[in-house]
Amino acid sequence: MDSLTKSTKELQDKRNKYIPRGVSNGNLHIARDAQGSTITDIEGNEFIDFAGAIGTLNVGHTHPKVTEAVKEQIDKFLHPGFNVMMYEGYIELAEKLCKITPGNFEKQALLLNSGAEAVENAVKVARKYTGRQAVVSFVRGFHGRTNMTMSMTSKVKPYKFGFGPFAPEVYQAPFPYPYQRPESLSEEEYTDHVIQDFKDFFVETVAPETVACVVMEPVQGEGGFIIPPKEFVQAVREFCSEHGIVFVADEIQTGFGRTGAYFGIDHFDVVPDLITVSKSLAAGLPLSGVVGRKEILDASNPGELGGTYAGSPVACAAALAVIDIMEEENLPAKAEIVGEKIENKLTELQEKYTFVGEIRRLGAMVAVEIVDNRQNKNPDKETTAKIAKYANDNGLLLLSAGIKGNVIRFLAPLVITDEELNKGLAILEDAFANQ
Repeated sequence: MDSLTKSTKELQDKRNKYIPRGVSNGNLHIARDAQGSTITDIEGNEFIDFAGAIGTLNVGHTHPKVTEAVKEQIDKFLHPGFNVMMYEGYIELAEKLCKITPGNFEKQALLLNSGAEAVENAVKVARKYTGRQAVVSFVRGFHGRTNMTMSMTSKVKPYKFGFGPFAPEVYQAPFPYPYQRPESLSEEEYTDHVIQDFKDFFVETVAPETVACVVMEPVQGEGGFIIPPKEFVQAVREFCSEHGIVFVADEIQTGFGRTGAYFGIDHFDVVPDLITVSKSLAAGLPLSGVVGRKEILDASNPGELGGTYAGSPVACAAALAVIDIMEEENLPAKAEIVGEKIENKLTELQEKYTFVGEIRRLGAMVAVEIVDNRQNKNPDKETTAKIAKYANDNGLLLLSAGIKGNVIRFLAPLVITDEELNKGLAILEDAFANQ
């Protein structure tokens, strides 16, 4: 029986029988095809995509230039293995990444498979370069599901519970949460307070002389799209420079135009030593990278970095097409337009519903907190889940986030059309109204 002739129920039953329940599914329909920002299931139902495979599809589903590049590469070869025999795509992509990432110093790029693998390799090269062992991430941060990156991740359930023991010498520093700042503090006072907490952390918890790297998401993703004050990010960068610590910007979700700039860190007037990239890098194909200072990446000896499928030539072809599309279609500027339209709709909803808390946005990385009411700001996970379920049941792919599960996040492809966006926002409006 052809898969297209199987019913949704048959495939759902097979999924439950053969795939672990630990693999979650936000939407239980079965995709048949997808174009731009619209997915069609096997029964012909259309879904507007505000999830973008968790921020993976900034250039949209099956962009024709990506598809063409992938098909052309497949006709040549699939995978000789870069560690066995080199190929042009890996080298060309490394050069492109070195050119588009911030920093006017000599750079190199290491290609890998997944975001977690990129973070893990950033830690590896930082340790090799500095001769130190400790790693610092941040409260509410998310960096992956491997043992090392789980150790760096803040949210216990569902990411860490029952999966220990975790990697040693990993510490989580304080990170600002402006929406939840004490009312007694002004924004400036609160920022100063968190900066001091960050510095005190290296007195109370771990000595800076033992720290190989500090890994920071410019905007916390799974943590709820928390945007830190510029002064905080700059203070972290300065502290790292002062103490010989490698500063790593985890751009896996914030990269490739999502925030209205090529990279999220560009908004903070800060240049990291290393950047991790993945997700929208290859338009849905598994690919990641670590890009940054040559002296750090070149500290490892031959054979110490790499992997069987690292830097797949098919994924590299897709990534090279993605970078061209970003430039040709000016997607960072488009991100600002898309994000503003989503923010405007959320502002309308905020005026109608008391459970709509803070709206946060950097480019097209948009989030809204769902709370009991705007006075107490208590997280309302239940209403958040109902909104997401209504959306997914009625033609809109929508995700939640946040340590307490009360943030709705928007990661629509940057190529979304006005028609798709308006259709999605109409469903979103219904989802809020039906709570």
